[in-house]
Amino acid sequence: MPDIRSAVLSAWEAAWDRGEVDRLDEVMTDDFVRESAASGSRTDLAGHKREILEVRAAFPDLTTTVEKLIIDGDDFAIFWSTTGTFTNDLGEVPATGTRVHTRGSNQGILRDGRIAFERVTWDQSEMLADLGVPSLRAAFDATADSIVDDLSGDFAREALKGFNRQFITGVTVVTTTDAEGRPRGLAANSYASVSLDPPLVLICVQKTSSTYPALFHSQHLGINILGTDQRDTLATFASRDPHKFASVQWHAGPKGSPLIDGSAASIEAEIKERFQAKTHTVFIARVIHADVGEAVPIVYKAGQFYDGASLTEL
Repeated sequence: MPDIRSAVLSAWEAAWDRGEVDRLDEVMTDDFVRESAASGSRTDLAGHKREILEVRAAFPDLTTTVEKLIIDGDDFAIFWSTTGTFTNDLGEVPATGTRVHTRGSNQGILRDGRIAFERVTWDQSEMLADLGVPSLRAAFDATADSIVDDLSGDFAREALKGFNRQFITGVTVVTTTDAEGRPRGLAANSYASVSLDPPLVLICVQKTSSTYPALFHSQHLGINILGTDQRDTLATFASRDPHKFASVQWHAGPKGSPLIDGSAASIEAEIKERFQAKTHTVFIARVIHADVGEAVPIVYKAGQFYDGASLTEL
């Protein structure tokens, strides 16, 4: 029987560092099962190979280091670390260019000198969490099943729209810069303050927005609350005009995010987390700069805009 220790190390390096996933056939049984300790999801050998190739496509410079391999009879454990740059998209998640270093361990069972089962402390969702992109595993692994939250449903759309019409918000323009340093932005009312200590805010952005890729790649964003004399600005950023900033006066925040002149208030924030929510992404950001002006904010309710100065105090 070949040395299982040397065979595992050799196949591991070939698969993860060079993408030679068929080398795993040498050390894994035909009915191999891989289980995630975090989610409980399971995949077979073909699914495991597919996941490796997906990760390597997203992290082409990926390198792994096996720190310890322990074999005791038919039980084994492998402890490892990995480093790579998020260069290409992974599933629905746009690449961020961020370099990540993560570590994990696999514990499993050998049968006739091959790995029949392993339970892992890491999967693609764990890597994305390390990058600030916590997400449903289903976005990346077609084999995930019962552990995936089903966000679909037959709740009456009009009932929810009726509920939303009763909620009053302000109007914001969310801004950032793309890879070439060009300003990008979109109108949004899905802003909320998360906490004052730490100073966290959130916005929710639809993935089909032309600004979304730049926003996802960026490390910082601006949020501008529009004033009542900025209706033209609102119309511009609610449109698909590719040159939205051509007619808008703005200045850069400390980290370069576009802050719109004349806004009722503006903040710049560092993006900390990106939560996938099917058609949208929720961005959690820590505020690092704020400007509060004298302009009266626009008020939005039930598809209409109102003068914030006309509010009657209760």
